[in-house]
Amino acid sequence: MTRTARRTIVVSAAIATALALTACGSNSDANTDPTGDGATSITVYSGRSEALVGPLFEQFTAETGITVAARYGDTAELAAQLLEEGDRTPANVFFAQDAGALGAVAAEGLFAPLPAAISTTVPVNYRAIDGTWTGVTGRARVIAYDSEQLTATQVPTSVFDLTDPVWRGQVGIAPTNASFQTFVTAMRVSAGDDVTRAWLDGLVANDVQTFEKNGLILDAVDTGQVELGLINHYYWYEKAAEVGADAMQAQIAFTAPGDPGTLVNVAGVGLLATSADNTAAAKLMEWLLTPATQEWFVANTYEYPLVPGVASVDGIPPLDSLRGPDAPLTELADLPGTLRMLEEVGLL
Repeated sequence: MTRTARRTIVVSAAIATALALTACGSNSDANTDPTGDGATSITVYSGRSEALVGPLFEQFTAETGITVAARYGDTAELAAQLLEEGDRTPANVFFAQDAGALGAVAAEGLFAPLPAAISTTVPVNYRAIDGTWTGVTGRARVIAYDSEQLTATQVPTSVFDLTDPVWRGQVGIAPTNASFQTFVTAMRVSAGDDVTRAWLDGLVANDVQTFEKNGLILDAVDTGQVELGLINHYYWYEKAAEVGADAMQAQIAFTAPGDPGTLVNVAGVGLLATSADNTAAAKLMEWLLTPATQEWFVANTYEYPLVPGVASVDGIPPLDSLRGPDAPLTELADLPGTLRMLEEVGLL
């Protein structure tokens, strides 16, 4: 078992422990608004990397004068930390890599309702119905494939086909990655736990190849190490921008409508309940949803913008044309259950 896998198992246990700690914790030493109204600094727990959003936070500070103190880490680990800290958290904003982690924190009542100007900005499919969190950008799951070994018509149109013996040892996944874990949660919601567990068991029996990150999967497909890999769409666009699309051996395909393989997930934000009146924190979230910032994400991360009217990357299928599984993002909060299942089948 790798160190990363052991760490993810610990995160699973930490989430379960944190639920109990939060339930019995006292409010007597609660941090009710550490920065106060009119604050000039805020603390963000960011599941998005410093290399990615650090420059963005610097730009926000330059425009507003509000300093961002960011604590970077794995999204699942930060969610577990928020559950442990409860109302004693120093965080004002949680910037998560996926909807599942946002839902897990929201389920414990740790988010404040967002101001209406923020909570209703993006389409309803990409935000919490109760207004406790909102998506900022979208990412679609795709199958990366080795175009020197396979034609587009040979690529499976359903992730359920990946357990076929013809793909033995030729499929790459990243079970410790938050995006993969949320995808599994979506499969549990849409197809049921029994079907999902059988599919995971089938992958293991079919000698699935495991990697730590989506980017490593794409590299493995691009170099012929595996023929297929489950990744988020923007990894391909990032690499194509770096090396040139014509130099890419790996290509990407979307699965059939309704298949879990085309889940559209979001990176999003929630306002901690202890910061309900923190205008600086609210300003950051509002700023992330401005057209200019959404365009920054398109240009720098190749993700889907969620604010209507902002154009996506050229050549990518329109967001409203993608039909993933019947699994609303607001129902993907059972991260602990998914981690347990991944551990039980031997993928963690």
